[in-house]
Amino acid sequence: MIPSIRLTDGRRSGPTDRPHPAGDRERRTEVRDERRTEVRDERRPSSEGPRSPIRSDRAFAPIGVVLLILLTTVLAGGSAVLVTGAVDPIDPAPTATLSLSVQDRTVTLTNRGGDALSIPDLRIRIRVDGDPLREQPPVPFFSAAGYEPGPTGAFNSAGTTTLGPGERASFRIAGTNDPVPEPGSTVELRVFDGEQPVARLTATAA
Repeated sequence: MIPSIRLTDGRRSGPTDRPHPAGDRERRTEVRDERRTEVRDERRPSSEGPRSPIRSDRAFAPIGVVLLILLTTVLAGGSAVLVTGAVDPIDPAPTATLSLSVQDRTVTLTNRGGDALSIPDLRIRIRVDGDPLREQPPVPFFSAAGYEPGPTGAFNSAGTTTLGPGERASFRIAGTNDPVPEPGSTVELRVFDGEQPVARLTATAA
């Protein structure tokens, strides 16, 4: 018979009270499983609160994009207004009734009525039978290549350079220019104020 030993806590220890290794492993496994379950439960997202702020942020994102687009459009419109307002308006071209005559290579322009023409602001281009003169008249001038010196009226830089209503001015094409108008030639004269056309006149050379 195996004697029993009394322990300090009052229990008896005997052969049947020895710890069973297999039972201990099972208990440790159960403890680990319970801890893993608790960890998974803590990491598992709740269906009630935590996701609500995320959904709210996503809902505000499209509103922010729309506001940004509106702000960009307003700024672009303001810039366009500033640029447009900074451009000076173009002055209208003068309005006048003009007539043209060509006699023995002398070209005469007459203002029959309307606005006075400032000759330094004008460009004159001449064609003879459809071909442009090699040397165009640099009005006003006193002496220029391709023209006889001493034009008259407002074409002469030494005098008044304004061709008012009832006034005329003339210059004579030199024989060294090309093509030289001959009797029967069609002479076309165009008047420009800067880049704006003022008149287009034709005459038959006499």
